[in-house]
Amino acid sequence: MNGILYLEDGRIFQGRIFGESKITIGEVCFNTSMSGYQEIVTDPSYCGQIVCMSYPIIGNYGTNLEDVESQRLFLSGFVVREYCSHPANQRMIHTLNDYLEKNRVTAIEGVDTRALVRHIREKGEMRGAIAPLPVDKTWLLDRIRDLPRLDGQDLATKVTTRSVYSLGHRKRKRVIVYDFGVKRNILRLLKEKVAVTVVPSDTSPEEILRLKPAGVVLSNGPGDPAAVGYAIRNIRYLIGRCPILGICLGHQLLGLALGGKTFRLKFGH
Repeated sequence: MNGILYLEDGRIFQGRIFGESKITIGEVCFNTSMSGYQEIVTDPSYCGQIVCMSYPIIGNYGTNLEDVESQRLFLSGFVVREYCSHPANQRMIHTLNDYLEKNRVTAIEGVDTRALVRHIREKGEMRGAIAPLPVDKTWLLDRIRDLPRLDGQDLATKVTTRSVYSLGHRKRKRVIVYDFGVKRNILRLLKEKVAVTVVPSDTSPEEILRLKPAGVVLSNGPGDPAAVGYAIRNIRYLIGRCPILGICLGHQLLGLALGGKTFRLKFGH
């Protein structure tokens, strides 16, 4: 099925729909990785975003049960130059097309991703939509421009765990992980050395200290760190009371808790 990627500045990229065939709207960004597309589509940090892969051939080894970074997919859409419809890998369970369709994610292939990446690099990340054809382009552009920007949005509440859970050997030193959208690989690496307790993003610092952790990890995650005010206040309370490590969004939150400021660059780094 033919489709388009429509950007809020009016630029249109032609392509073919795969995954679930529906209209999806989000902030368009890009990723330059040459492999690891399953880890990318399952990364909670891409919540609300349409991710364009700059590497030209995607889907060539399918998807499996091990290379997932979260319990479900949070991204809004996926853009590739060429989708490999006949993948081969001994670990494969589903094709990428079937995996996206099962998780209700719309994707588009056949897009000039080099031109798209150059456009985003020059103009900055912007809102856009993937839509099967035919579609009313005037109506679609209005919907794109009505979408709230990610600036000022606390998306950690959308991706965080709803309950506390533990990993690793109980007799080892305990590290608490604040889940703002944590990737499973971070937890896999941590549990090799320490006992890990993962807590929701709004867990109070008093609850953290009652667990007597050897340290606290502030995880990666999506959205605007300045909008996660409760986390900034909690981290500020914990500073000086236990060792703290921040990753990605967690690092930005730590900087804000220490009095720093954050602002968005044109595109992600």
